[in-house]
Amino acid sequence: HRISRLEEFSDAVFGFALTLLVITSNVPRSYAELSMLLQGIPAFACCFALLVWIWHEHDTFFERYPLDDRVTLVLNSALLFVVLLYIYPLKFMFDSFMFEVFGLQGRADLVRMSLEELARASVLYGLGFFVLMSLFTLMYLYAYRRRATLDLSPVDAFDTRVFATHHALSAGVGLFAMLFALVVPKELAFLSPSSFVLMGPAHAWYGARSARRRQAFIAQLERARTPQVS
Repeated sequence: HRISRLEEFSDAVFGFALTLLVITSNVPRSYAELSMLLQGIPAFACCFALLVWIWHEHDTFFERYPLDDRVTLVLNSALLFVVLLYIYPLKFMFDSFMFEVFGLQGRADLVRMSLEELARASVLYGLGFFVLMSLFTLMYLYAYRRRATLDLSPVDAFDTRVFATHHALSAGVGLFAMLFALVVPKELAFLSPSSFVLMGPAHAWYGARSARRRQAFIAQLERARTPQVS
């Protein structure tokens, strides 16, 4: 489909967000500075991969549903706003996680957090992910509501509901990560980001379940289209 101004603006925002993830803006002047800079690559790679994944989900939505109305503008603007705000706790959390778990400092100015501060930062990280995935869920639910305007087939409409639930599961994992940081002892709060691995089994289970339901739904549609022989 023709790329809309809304999509062009969104891509520009994602590109700007990537520039905020750079390891450092200063060229290393010694081997010690270079070595410390290289230690920041794993945290940068995690942030980069997560942001590219969010961009891919955003791009996939507009490839499927070329919406360009007021509600889509509001939801998309809210999503981009959260992405830009999410960059800071994202970079902060991965830097701290890599230092606490693997001893990778990454930057000379890396600020050590107390256990209580790390727990609060983990709550912000989980909250940001929860809000982000919830906005994706709302966008898919709105696309399902506009299925007649988008001329979606019954199978496409079914898939739209599946995609909405898929992102709702991701939002639930973010909520779990936030509650994990609030409930567990502060000594274990830094492990909160690692709880996002739960998305793997959660999506695998739901993907298998929805695939079976999709096959049954298609079979039901085919039976309804086949003339009954008396």
